Amino acid sequence: MGSHRHTGTSHTARHARGVTAATALSAAAATAAATLGGAAPAEAKPEPAATRASVERLLTEAERATEAFNKADERTGALRAELRRTQDRVARGQDRVNTMRGALGALAGAQYRSGGVDPALELIFSADPEQYLEKAATLDRISLRRAGELNRLTQAQRLLTQERAEAAATLAELTRSRAATARHKRTVEAKLARARALLAALPDGDRDAHDRRASRSDRPDLGGIALSGRAGTAVAAAQRALGKPYVWGANGPGGFDCSGLMQWAYAQAGVGLPRTSQAQRNAGQHVPLSQARPGDLVTYRADASHVGMYVGNGQVIHAPYPGASVRYDPVGMMPIASVTRV
Repeated sequence: MGSHRHTGTSHTARHARGVTAATALSAAAATAAATLGGAAPAEAKPEPAATRASVERLLTEAERATEAFNKADERTGALRAELRRTQDRVARGQDRVNTMRGALGALAGAQYRSGGVDPALELIFSADPEQYLEKAATLDRISLRRAGELNRLTQAQRLLTQERAEAAATLAELTRSRAATARHKRTVEAKLARARALLAALPDGDRDAHDRRASRSDRPDLGGIALSGRAGTAVAAAQRALGKPYVWGANGPGGFDCSGLMQWAYAQAGVGLPRTSQAQRNAGQHVPLSQARPGDLVTYRADASHVGMYVGNGQVIHAPYPGASVRYDPVGMMPIASVTRV
């Protein structure tokens, strides 16, 4: 009996200890869960200010890629035109070679028909030596002419071979330029898509504030500056573009990127500007900002990846970035690289 009672007591004690252990484990698990929950809370949404900063960075990067796209696209167009010119020269050269070959064939045939007998025997048996000598002189002239034609043909063939090689090299470079253009286009599109996604995630009030800033096209006080000449014509053209959308890779008249607006505005004044902001930076004389006049081009950032047109009273007109329209902004809106008078 004692033994039996001892066994029962032991079972009860083990049960109690098991319950206590289970309770302790449950409590420990609950404590661990609370601790882990505190260490890894749900991911907080980024602050609107940080989102806007990311959007601005993406738009800046997209603009740089846009100018790289413009440069590659301009190069592609130039190479395409160069290839057409070279191919035209090759075709004309081939026609010239064919004509020379035909003329040489005719000369060779005439000489063969006239010179089949040894010249000494022809003289001995000729009934009219004077007539023979006259014919021989003609043959000599034909030989000299043939030699000249052959030399010209050789030169023409050499030139044709060179031009064909140039055409092949231009075609290869054109292919590389097209590939570079496509790469820049994909880069721009990816950055713009990311920027749009970030903007869409903003609260309505912050997004509306950004949209209002992006669409501002009110006319500032320009101090009543009288404009004339080609700079005045360019400024007037840029002002007509106010409110037109930023369209990357576009140079008007329905939409513009930054350098496209400058190129289009000056084209209305009969002035041809390069396509990219980097090239426009060196399209004229550099002047200090303190001496800026309406019509001067103002490039921004160290890499001159943005450009606007000074319109007076500390203001520029420009195409800011995708999602915005052509508008006025203070000339010091970002670090200035140069002021260029066209």
